[in-house]
Amino acid sequence: MAFGWIDEQAAARRRAGLVRTLRPRPADSPLLDLASNDYLGLARHPEVVEGAAAAARTWGGGATGSRLVTGTTELHAELERELADFCGFEAALVFSSGYAANLAAVTALAPHGSLIVSDAGNHASLIDGCRLARGTTQVVAHADPDAVRKALGTHDGPAVAVSDTVFSVDGDAAPLAGLAGACREYGAGLVVDDAHGLGVLGAGGRGAPYAAGLAGADDVVVTVTLSKSLGSQGGAVLGPARVVEHLVNAARTFIFDTGLAPASAGAALAALRLLGREPERAARAREVATGLHARLTAAGLEAVRPDAAVVSVRAPSPEEAVQWAADCRAAGLFVGCFRPPSVPDGISRLRLTARADLSEEQIERAVRVIGETRP
Repeated sequence: MAFGWIDEQAAARRRAGLVRTLRPRPADSPLLDLASNDYLGLARHPEVVEGAAAAARTWGGGATGSRLVTGTTELHAELERELADFCGFEAALVFSSGYAANLAAVTALAPHGSLIVSDAGNHASLIDGCRLARGTTQVVAHADPDAVRKALGTHDGPAVAVSDTVFSVDGDAAPLAGLAGACREYGAGLVVDDAHGLGVLGAGGRGAPYAAGLAGADDVVVTVTLSKSLGSQGGAVLGPARVVEHLVNAARTFIFDTGLAPASAGAALAALRLLGREPERAARAREVATGLHARLTAAGLEAVRPDAAVVSVRAPSPEEAVQWAADCRAAGLFVGCFRPPSVPDGISRLRLTARADLSEEQIERAVRVIGETRP
């Protein structure tokens, strides 16, 4: 029977407790949200919503074509200029998603004969970029510049190291200065995904590369998403102008994909300008993360110390993680639930988002619910 193997895989997922289910949320959910990636609380901010609405009224509901045909508006160009300036890079290129941006950066910068050195904890989009690239990929130990250095030493051609800046599972930060140093010893490029750093780390939320002194470097390329701290949708690649020009001509997820919807570009631009006026939002997100971690560990829970705005709490098993998250929802708290294969070490977790707009009362309530519902 066609697709008969699907039933076998479905049964295997059920036995392992790894079935995933869509849960449509209402517009006005009564749950306290510690699951989304809205780190700065901007997704529903009036200025961001109006930015989206105004763009839709001006430009219409969609980009109408690929970026190289009709999908580049003056709004896209404005967003790219301001995003590059804010993060300290020469140029930026906006994509329809952060996933597409990562695929573009990795595949276009790792041609045949090149080596890609990839961190073992990287996001799926970076991993898929490595799989699609024509270069050879070598996966190295997590957050280990010496492992990157050793891998680069085995190759005699073009090379690039690829890493998240803040890893999405445990919220730990990559040693960016060490990675850049290892790459420079061998003339390799560094591509980093700052999806969880933009808006949270660096001066005023300018990102982890800015904080590490790498912004504007001619050997560093950064990808970001517009869907987390900026409360919108889409992604971008930041770097030297010649790299961005190369992506325009070589990145398949740029050339053949419809451009980012104007409403998303308008929302992201409004959020970026708001962050520029209110840089304290970044510090508040980090403060909330630190407070969550301190309270969770004080309650006897195994929480990983956050380097940005992601706080993870270890669960005994996939099944217990799912039940724990369900019990939290029943008690009015929405938390993320990460299980294999989404976690590289096989350990299931609750994943909490430390949002800048959370009050102390809400933080205390979240910790209380998590503690009371623990397996």
